[in-house]
Amino acid sequence: MNTYQDPYMTFSDMTAEEMGSLQQATNGLTEKQKQYFYMVYSGKRRSPQEILIFTLLGFICVAGIQRFITGQITMGIFFLITGGFCGIGTIVDLVNHRNIATEYNQKMAYESFQITKMAVQE
Repeated sequence: MNTYQDPYMTFSDMTAEEMGSLQQATNGLTEKQKQYFYMVYSGKRRSPQEILIFTLLGFICVAGIQRFITGQITMGIFFLITGGFCGIGTIVDLVNHRNIATEYNQKMAYESFQITKMAVQE
């Protein structure tokens, strides 16, 4: 009986594109490295729903929160100062929240891969 479950299946909101890129990124890793990669990546990953919620908060309180949590500090400051580019930038981010999450997650997958290669030597 196979008790191994694909760890990426625990993310209910993972797109096929994201899963494919993660499987490609971890293709050359050992099982121990894959487990470590999953642990690191799951801590850094942002779901599209999180990005959507933070973008909606931009209308209520502080514009640009979604940019700060994705590491786009300069863009977050511009959103903060200009009120989300007078609301238009926030609306654009509402429409593109999945793309923002995908781009951020790809960066985090690369970063997690680098951390894994340095931390787990086999």
